[in-house]
Amino acid sequence: MRHDLALKSGLALLAGIIFLSPVLYSIWMSFQTASSYYQGGFVATLDNYWRVISEYNFARYLFNSLLVSGLVTLAGLAFATMAAFAFARFDFKGRDLLFGLTVATLMIPSHITLIPNYLTLASAGLLDSYAGLILPAISNGFAAFFLRQYMRGIPRALDEAAYMDGATPLQVLWRVIVPISRPAIFSMGLYIFLAEWNNYIWPLVAVGKEDLYTLQLGLARLYSINPGEGLIDWPLVMAASTLTILPVLLGFVLVERHLVRGITMGAVK
Repeated sequence: MRHDLALKSGLALLAGIIFLSPVLYSIWMSFQTASSYYQGGFVATLDNYWRVISEYNFARYLFNSLLVSGLVTLAGLAFATMAAFAFARFDFKGRDLLFGLTVATLMIPSHITLIPNYLTLASAGLLDSYAGLILPAISNGFAAFFLRQYMRGIPRALDEAAYMDGATPLQVLWRVIVPISRPAIFSMGLYIFLAEWNNYIWPLVAVGKEDLYTLQLGLARLYSINPGEGLIDWPLVMAASTLTILPVLLGFVLVERHLVRGITMGAVK
């Protein structure tokens, strides 16, 4: 039994190292100069991080990504939670049809919506703005579906007790359903945040001003303007990549406990 546990732990450690090796290598590479990298040596420096922030405007890109991803997450969770509550708790005409249409949006490739979204925002004059980056992403069918399945597992007796005490539907949602659904809401929050954080295509289409670039566009720009004498300054690019993943790692650490619990309980229900 003890040997089996040691074997499983060793295999898990090996798998973890294999999965993390590209990330660890990129972080290691970001702390050396370009000349030492191409000459096969190692000269440690923090200059790559300073150059990325001061010369290539990554502080602005980081602010834009945090702002856009944060607002999309908050708005997406608000709409998905209210939609899930309506689908899980109220009987109204056309409910199943509306829920089926919501689930059907999961089957539509996101690239198909690029042109309609672009034309709509162009006619409204919202291109090259934060609103143009945020509005197309605040509806999330998967989050509504996941939260609805979770809420269906919450006993209706809790709602009825709150209604008997004079609570309104919004008060029941806010004071009864949301606290119980917190693990699932945190899970969907991280899911929406990661999807928006890594989004590259829509910001590329929707904005042309450099001040509105997100980190993903900044990385692509850094790669394209950096090839000096036929070479790419990979340590500089890896420093920018490391800055890009740090906020995501921090967010994962903060909600990891709720994430695992939410996914597990959502799967059981």
